[in-house]
Amino acid sequence: MEATLRRTMNTVTDTLFPVSKSMKDPLKHQNIKAGNDYVTNLPLQMAIYFNSFFAPFWITVTIVGLEVKYDELNILYKITLIAVYITFTIIEVVRLYVGYTGNLMERVPELAGFWLLTLLIQFPLILLMLFNEDARILPFERAVNIVETCFVVFEIVCGYIAIRQMVNYQVTKFHLRQFTDLTDMTDNEYWLEQRNEVHEHSF
Repeated sequence: MEATLRRTMNTVTDTLFPVSKSMKDPLKHQNIKAGNDYVTNLPLQMAIYFNSFFAPFWITVTIVGLEVKYDELNILYKITLIAVYITFTIIEVVRLYVGYTGNLMERVPELAGFWLLTLLIQFPLILLMLFNEDARILPFERAVNIVETCFVVFEIVCGYIAIRQMVNYQVTKFHLRQFTDLTDMTDNEYWLEQRNEVHEHSF
């Protein structure tokens, strides 16, 4: 299950974040230092970090606000808001966790999952809670929703940049390792490997 999910996220990542043409140039690989370089996006990591501390405060304010205005809402909005708040809270916990670990450990599938959850689920929901006047938005609710919206928008932008940089770096590092392995290979090893490949394709 986990392997299938990772393959799916890799496929989505390759589609949404194609490798730039400059990274496909083999001449540029020689200019990249082979080592333990870090491509973790610092602004994104800081945003996720502070958003993790703000999330419990947002949940508390939201629950208090729902309790205050609950009797004034019609039955449709009572059900809708409860469903929206529960969905947003669950997704927020998962989103912040995969975003924090994905960016810190430079894991593209986790970071792509974080970005998709932020863009496709959290962003529409927070806009609904911020601009839907029929939900009887209270002043303190609007205040915390504005802050949460700023976090979400900032994380969408920084997340996209972080994934592009991480994908380009990992693809370049992969080609650089191939180039290094080919350089270190002796002539006999090279021709033996080529003969084996031809032999395999012949069958």
